Amino acid sequence: MVLLDVLETLLHNIRNTSLLEAMAVAFGLVSVWFEKKENILVYPTGIVSVVLYIYITYHVGLFADTGINAFYFVMSIYGWYMWARGGKGGTKLPITYSGFRGNLSNIVILVAGYFLLWFILTNYTNSDVPVWDAMTTSLFAVGMYLMALKKMENWIAWMIGNFISIPLYAYKDLVFTSLQFTVFFIIAVLGWIEWRKRYRQEVTYA
Repeated sequence: MVLLDVLETLLHNIRNTSLLEAMAVAFGLVSVWFEKKENILVYPTGIVSVVLYIYITYHVGLFADTGINAFYFVMSIYGWYMWARGGKGGTKLPITYSGFRGNLSNIVILVAGYFLLWFILTNYTNSDVPVWDAMTTSLFAVGMYLMALKKMENWIAWMIGNFISIPLYAYKDLVFTSLQFTVFFIIAVLGWIEWRKRYRQEVTYA
């Protein structure tokens, strides 16, 4: 009986999904697929999804996610340039690892970002999910920055953030977006595997 109720709610939410959300999901999925393939088209397609989600998340009260999408927009412009001309002598940027010091910095930024966002959401907004909103936002901010630099660790941030986002967006009745994050999680796992192979090939032929 409980399963039937869940399925009924799911179908109801799918039927009531807005065109904007469907478009944001479609462009988001295409963008992540391009990232997996290390294709620079990840950025123009991602920008379309980001702009749509700025509007969507603001209107459902996911204020930190609204902010992170605005950050995505800026980082997409930066990443677009870096992927095209960020290598030595203005060449294509190679895939690299952050290393111990880099990962330590990433963790410090992640923790600091989380507590700052949690404080803001708890004290200055009416968010009913400040802990989870702050957590996913911090993870995605770090992931987006590392992605712009083609760091392998970007996939770890995406995997964790996507996994948490699945129930978060379902709770907000954005069922298509919840399903999108399920696919994102799977692609992030595949992306890690594919980028690791590419990294090893680049090192071998360097």
